[in-house]
Amino acid sequence: MVADLWETMAVDASAESSLWGDCLLPEEEQERGPVFSPLGEARYALGLETIYEGYLVHYGRPRLFAPPDDDTALLLGDYLYAHGVARISALYDVAAVADLSELISLCSQVRAEEADGEGPLWAATAALLGRGGLEDARTALRLHSDPAPLEHLARQIAGDDAVDAALAAHAGRGPA
Repeated sequence: MVADLWETMAVDASAESSLWGDCLLPEEEQERGPVFSPLGEARYALGLETIYEGYLVHYGRPRLFAPPDDDTALLLGDYLYAHGVARISALYDVAAVADLSELISLCSQVRAEEADGEGPLWAATAALLGRGGLEDARTALRLHSDPAPLEHLARQIAGDDAVDAALAAHAGRGPA
């Protein structure tokens, strides 16, 4: 299934626009490892990893794409965000879509403030996507730049080993 996730993401992007297809790394250079989707429900994996790839195109080191310039990176990242959200919307899970909206918004805030906390935010959102229980922890990050409650929630739901692996993978791709 994991191979299908990456193939689906690449094929869909290429079908959407030849520009996105031109941005694909050669297959041997692609790094097809999931980062945060293993923390949550399998039904969200493709949408979540597509959104995360958009985040990496904007802020980090993408796994599948190498846009040639900042303008293309901005457009491709936005396409991947929208496509990932559309995939989750197709599951008719309004709470999950709201969580993703909060994730994207709060990541932008954290980036603008040059604060820490994106990794725990991604981990907690993936682990609790559509299930509720994130608001107080997101507020701690939003108002006090404190990611600890988010990380605690992620560890409580997904386990220490899984969260450690996700955070380590995220740090390796990290925000630029």
